[in-house]
Amino acid sequence: MSPLKIVTRDATTGPVLEVVGDLDFAHAPALRERISTLVVPPGRRLVLDLGGLEFCDSSGITALIAAHSHAQAARAEVVLASVPANTLRILQMVGLDQVFTVQPDSDAATRT
Repeated sequence: MSPLKIVTRDATTGPVLEVVGDLDFAHAPALRERISTLVVPPGRRLVLDLGGLEFCDSSGITALIAAHSHAQAARAEVVLASVPANTLRILQMVGLDQVFTVQPDSDAATRT
């Protein structure tokens, strides 16, 4: 198990969270907590850069859905960047690839 590390930075499009490590039952609450405290201005974008994600279980997927709900409540959007192949496959299997915008990297996700 790898501990979860979340690095937050601002981009012109809105906040970017770099998620590194395991997004699992033990660590997903930390991401949900961080997201709940974020201010995402209306019309902006919350980017979750998953390039450093090593593992994601159903709790992690639920945290991603919570991020989507948080952004929608703020009249903003969520973009997933650098999604690892195994996590992308899970998103596709459950149809969440139709809910989330997925970009190849955070540069593409933060382009206006």
